[in-house]
Amino acid sequence: MRACNMSAAMKQRGSKKKDLKTDKSLPSDNKSEGSHYEFPWTPKGYTGFKILLSARLCAAVWNIVGDCDETYNYWEPMHFLMFGKGFQTWEYSPKYAIRSYAYLWIHALPISLYKTLFSTNKIMLFYILRCVLAFVCAGCEIYFYKGVCKQFGANTGRITLAVLLISAGMFISSTAFLPSSFCMYMTMLSMGAWFLGHLHVAILSTAASTILGWPFAGILGAPLAADILLRRRALGYFIKWCLVALVLFLVPSMHIDFHYYGKLVIAPLNIVLYNVFTDHGPDLYGVEPFSFYFLNGFLNFNVMFVLALVSLPLVYFVKFLLKLEDKEKPVWLLLLPMYLWMLIFFTRPHKEERFLFPIYPLLALQGAVSIDYLQKLCCYLLPRQKGSHYTDKTNWIPVCLCVLFSALSFSRIIAVYQGYHAPLDIYVELNKISADPKIHTLPPEKSVNVCVGKEWYRFPSNFFLPGNNWNLLFLRSEFRGQLPKPYSSGEDATRILPSDMNDLNKEEMSRYSNITRCHYLIDLDTQTDTKYEPNYSANTEDWTILHSVPFLDASRSHRILRAFYIPFISGRYCTYINYNLLKTTRTRKNTAHRNI
Repeated sequence: MRACNMSAAMKQRGSKKKDLKTDKSLPSDNKSEGSHYEFPWTPKGYTGFKILLSARLCAAVWNIVGDCDETYNYWEPMHFLMFGKGFQTWEYSPKYAIRSYAYLWIHALPISLYKTLFSTNKIMLFYILRCVLAFVCAGCEIYFYKGVCKQFGANTGRITLAVLLISAGMFISSTAFLPSSFCMYMTMLSMGAWFLGHLHVAILSTAASTILGWPFAGILGAPLAADILLRRRALGYFIKWCLVALVLFLVPSMHIDFHYYGKLVIAPLNIVLYNVFTDHGPDLYGVEPFSFYFLNGFLNFNVMFVLALVSLPLVYFVKFLLKLEDKEKPVWLLLLPMYLWMLIFFTRPHKEERFLFPIYPLLALQGAVSIDYLQKLCCYLLPRQKGSHYTDKTNWIPVCLCVLFSALSFSRIIAVYQGYHAPLDIYVELNKISADPKIHTLPPEKSVNVCVGKEWYRFPSNFFLPGNNWNLLFLRSEFRGQLPKPYSSGEDATRILPSDMNDLNKEEMSRYSNITRCHYLIDLDTQTDTKYEPNYSANTEDWTILHSVPFLDASRSHRILRAFYIPFISGRYCTYINYNLLKTTRTRKNTAHRNI
């Protein structure tokens, strides 16, 4: 058999143990006297953290708010906690109580402290929280990276780091204010701890993900539990740390929710009961075809998504061919969490892009594992110098794949930013206009109404309105679902049972306002008219356009070139329309009495 050293990486803390057990026909992984190869270079933890943090801070500044659930279920109730004003969804009604205020306070604390110490506007608070999330995400990623290096080797570790750094999926998810992003952080902590042998940290991280974030994230901890209970037979250890987790996470969250709901609430249990044990929970929103996640997975991880999907069969094919043995933990168990998640969520009718966030780090890892085993296979098939490391002559494989991956990832990030960043730009412009007396002529203390029709779901939150005297009003559109409503006022507002709310997504007519109450209107100029979605921008008698930003018209753009930006080409095949900020031309006399 051709001589080829099959080492994956030097162990952490100077350990020189085998990374991979081989049969006697393959050279040892140990670095012995007289050997001339060197182990693959990997960035140190601090260096990797700085690189990752730079990328995450870019995401904090440039990422869009891509999901109305992020706005109305998290930014808005947190705005209420901080400023006494915000929109309430049916999930926060005491009748249903499927969202936890504890999760909100985890995020509200750092910016509340900043708000107390420094005078700043609300948009700044929005971006400060994103920067905090960027810091947390980078820290979790580097811990995960260290675990991967120890468990799978330096080569897999550095490829995983590169994929995490560059992927469009991590750019989108890393600074999103969503439980699925929080679960992604905890997944990296849990898996990293598992790989490093810090089992108590792995159990606590999984519990935090399940209790504070999203209860379905507990699925990812099933292989960890199997390892502890079945392989290690450490039942007492497992129970002890599970009880610690309940005391640390469940008890405080129940106490916080009791304060806000005025009754005993176990929000994670309520989420499970609603989504699993009701007739309408799983398929009321966002029903998509089976191909939905495959499309989104490719958009956000392109070639790495394909490599991640085939990682398990590829690994065992190479292991069989090269007669390689598992280390302490079987590879299939380490790769199982991603496949479990896919098996459950890919088969559910309700599909949303954010549901993939918790396994984004696992896609990076398993794509890297596939590349590493392709290098091992290539080393086996081609003649190599005796005593050389298997990466010495095969580094062209990860380099070529990572170059392709990087090009597609950057292309995707630019396409999303160019196509869909207009709403944030418009609301920032609204803040500038509010401080310009030549344009905004209303008295400072007067209530100001900003209206949205079909663009209700792109509202980035009350953090982007200039002050508490500025109100967002909904105009009726072609959408026939249930919109959120403002929280009641007063100290017990969260305990009040709101009227006109249901858990069936039935339209509530009380949400809509008359257009005559609007001082400003934000609308996408589709240049079409319907009964409930007229072309407001063309109505120059009632409205004047203050500011416009280009917005991608997906229906009139090439499917591939709108998804991936290609310089000098995408512009010719993609159509952009105006995202407009309009001001009413009605006189102050006619509108002065129409306030909330």
